[in-house]
Amino acid sequence: MTRTFAVALAAVSLLACVGAPAGATSRIKDLANIEGIRQNQLIGYDLVVGLNGTGDTLNNIPFTKQSLQAMLERLGVNIRGATIRTGNVAAVMVTSNLPPFGTQGTRIDVTVSALGDSKSLQGGTLLVTPLLGADGNVYAVAQGSLAIGGFQAEGDAAKITRGVPTVGRIVNGAIIEREIEFALNKLNQVRLALRNADFTTAKRIASAVNDYIGSPIAEPLDPSTVQLTLPQKSNSNVVALLTEIEQLQVEPDLAAKLIIDERSGIIVMGRDVRVSTVAVAQGNLTVTISEAPQVSQPQPLARGQTVVVPRSRIGVTEDGKKLALVTEGVSLQQLVDGLNALGVGPRDLIAILQAIKAAGAIEADIEVM
Repeated sequence: MTRTFAVALAAVSLLACVGAPAGATSRIKDLANIEGIRQNQLIGYDLVVGLNGTGDTLNNIPFTKQSLQAMLERLGVNIRGATIRTGNVAAVMVTSNLPPFGTQGTRIDVTVSALGDSKSLQGGTLLVTPLLGADGNVYAVAQGSLAIGGFQAEGDAAKITRGVPTVGRIVNGAIIEREIEFALNKLNQVRLALRNADFTTAKRIASAVNDYIGSPIAEPLDPSTVQLTLPQKSNSNVVALLTEIEQLQVEPDLAAKLIIDERSGIIVMGRDVRVSTVAVAQGNLTVTISEAPQVSQPQPLARGQTVVVPRSRIGVTEDGKKLALVTEGVSLQQLVDGLNALGVGPRDLIAILQAIKAAGAIEADIEVM
């Protein structure tokens, strides 16, 4: 096995001579967002009715009882002081996203989640629910029948639950009542926000825009922002200009990074990660413990007790491998391929990579999740 390990790492070193593949280009549309064009979160609280005895327990959930009383009083039914026993009502939180440039009358989807001890929202109907924004204003109103992706069935001695029956969704369940004013076509400056901040990528985006337009209208302000300034005498439509700009192809450039999740054994690496000259050895230490207790009995007619005598066998084996030299310039992917060919698992591979990083031989940032 030692010879195989050395041969594999030697093959890995030879692969370093192969040039790295050219980077793929991406649209500016996939690399950056236009500042101001964004979704807004909405939230609301109300009741779901029509449940088949799977609603909240009113004696245990006081806010459901108070909401039910307040709703009935608004409808002219006075039940103050009366005993209410119903399992067909559940208090829920309603959430949704207001899309950018959403107009009045447009329908959006909503998600309904149980707030109390309801067992299932199957078959329920959401009552009229105002959806509020972060500023406290009502931007949409939701109502409708729920569709859930799970169910629950139970008997006296068994219960089956599939999915999450306490969360439902209403497709086109809310109507937008208020629009968020944003006059994109009247702006003289538009900023592009990069999804992954990088100086090189920002500069390449600005260069691509300037080359396409033929004038220096794009300027990188920082690693995550590129500002577009329209000429004052230009009659160009901002929307039409952005439509053309977002289709331009740019090759993104990201810093070399290695992500390690020790809990699940997942390793994710960037294409630019490199390993400097380093010697690597990996060995497995195996400790085996076996128990074979024996029963000790006294002789016939003798005064004694039957006892269990423990018998433990401990064995220690170590599968060691000699040091192998990895030459400078070998990519991390090639190193991993060589170690995988020897049957090195994710756990051992994580330990090896962390040790190489501690030696200063990995030219990348390691982030442990």
